[in-house]
Amino acid sequence: MKQRHGVPPTLAGCHTALVEGYVIEGHVPADVIERLLRERPQIVGLAVPGMPVGSPGMEVPGRPAVPYDVIAFEANGKTRVFATR
Repeated sequence: MKQRHGVPPTLAGCHTALVEGYVIEGHVPADVIERLLRERPQIVGLAVPGMPVGSPGMEVPGRPAVPYDVIAFEANGKTRVFATR
């Protein structure tokens, strides 16, 4: 599914979803997906590579969240930071 929908291998996460034509890869926060759907940028999707502590579903009691980026990726392979948490 990741290859079929253009997820770059360097951005691969543990979960892949399709939301209104966008690929959502990994633990992308819901509010960032809502922003994506409001703004409708010309990208393939968003990714959070790995499983950063503090990302949705990866909260660990007693451990602070680590900063991480939500990466936008395009069909031509270009990437950019879409949001930082």
